[in-house]
Amino acid sequence: MWNAWAQCTAPKGAVCLWPDTAKMAENQREGTPMHTGSCLCGKVGYEYHGEIDAISMCHCKQCQKAQGTAFVAVAPIRSADFHLTRGEAHLKEYCATPGKVRVFCAECGSPLYSARDDLPEAKRLRLGTLDTPIAPGRRVHAWVSSRAEWFELADDLPKFPEFAR
Repeated sequence: MWNAWAQCTAPKGAVCLWPDTAKMAENQREGTPMHTGSCLCGKVGYEYHGEIDAISMCHCKQCQKAQGTAFVAVAPIRSADFHLTRGEAHLKEYCATPGKVRVFCAECGSPLYSARDDLPEAKRLRLGTLDTPIAPGRRVHAWVSSRAEWFELADDLPKFPEFAR
């Protein structure tokens, strides 16, 4: 399994939710799976040609507010391998953090991905929008120090108070 979490501007020793895209590109190979996804209303659709191997369930307060639930499941993807198949005119961006946008369907509100200005080669895909199955090799909970008090973490996945390590 490749480590797509290696490089980041996160605190020293932290593994970031933003990928090492050079490492991801190095690990792309012929026969790479194609994933498809869409928003709730179906006006926005996309394809992603690449592995989705490492996912994070982020419990930070921003993700709770943006998703309207206890956490969001996200995966780092290469921007170059992500393509809209329909609905670009329906996309809207919201910037809750300087230099980072959350992109969603303006019609139905489905969050699709986030992107950072300082890392244009990567996106964080919202996995609930996938229409194809995945079998990730690495799954972690991040920012559990901010988790919703009404949600119990009952699995055996690694849990980190802030950034995943």
